Amino acid sequence: MMIYETERLVVRDWTEDPADVDRAYDMYARPEVGRWLNTSYLPLTAPAGATDLIRSWHTRNATFGAGYGIWAIQLRDAGRIVGTVMLKPLPGRDEGELTDNIEVGWHLHPDSWGHGYATEAARGAVQRGFDQGLTEIYAVVSPGNEASMAVARRLGMTGIGRRTDWYGGEEVETFRLARP
Repeated sequence: MMIYETERLVVRDWTEDPADVDRAYDMYARPEVGRWLNTSYLPLTAPAGATDLIRSWHTRNATFGAGYGIWAIQLRDAGRIVGTVMLKPLPGRDEGELTDNIEVGWHLHPDSWGHGYATEAARGAVQRGFDQGLTEIYAVVSPGNEASMAVARRLGMTGIGRRTDWYGGEEVETFRLARP
């Protein structure tokens, strides 16, 4: 299902279609992607892991509530998936508990870095959040991930320092954007 569109992108649900699974595996099996996500299940080591990942996103999307999710970023013209964008509640220090803080986030395949896709997709997600009545949105970035920090700044977000409020107490660079 399509979630929203931008000038060059279609943001839609990930599916279990072989093309989606293959692309998710190709992206999330890469150490250069997984190194910034600080999760125990990355990098993926088998294609079945991509199917499980997509299924976990479907389950999580259902728990987030209307308007939130973890979605595929697809090129409008070429139809190729370039990454993932999300607008979702941040997990707290106890990762089983969701907070009232909403994050925008992005993961891109390395062959799609440097084209502005993360900024464009995230800008659409931020607009979606503000259109739903959110008053602020956060981005959390692993320390050292300068490219993602640059995306947050291009979105107009302000760095508010390193925090440990979310993701099981992991220290993250935190950015905030208030609704205009």
